[in-house]
Amino acid sequence: MAINRKEVEHLAELSRIKLSPEELEKYQGELSLILDYVSQLKKADTKKAQLVSGANDLKNNWRSDKIENWPPAEVGAALEQGELEDGRVKTKRVL
Repeated sequence: MAINRKEVEHLAELSRIKLSPEELEKYQGELSLILDYVSQLKKADTKKAQLVSGANDLKNNWRSDKIENWPPAEVGAALEQGELEDGRVKTKRVL
């Protein structure tokens, strides 16, 4: 499927890219090759192809957001990176 120069100019304008006449000609050829390849892919027989397992059944495992006080034995390692405030490790604000 060939793409004409006017279409390449339009794509360049939408992309806010300024192309020289040589680049317009180059990309016209390259885009035509890409469209030809896509049309070949459309002709591929995919009736026997199976879905990749696990791709559609992904779920996020979110834990509940609750404040917990750490046992004193676990606070030591956290203190090396911050300070305690009311039994919790105080950290810098992340914006």
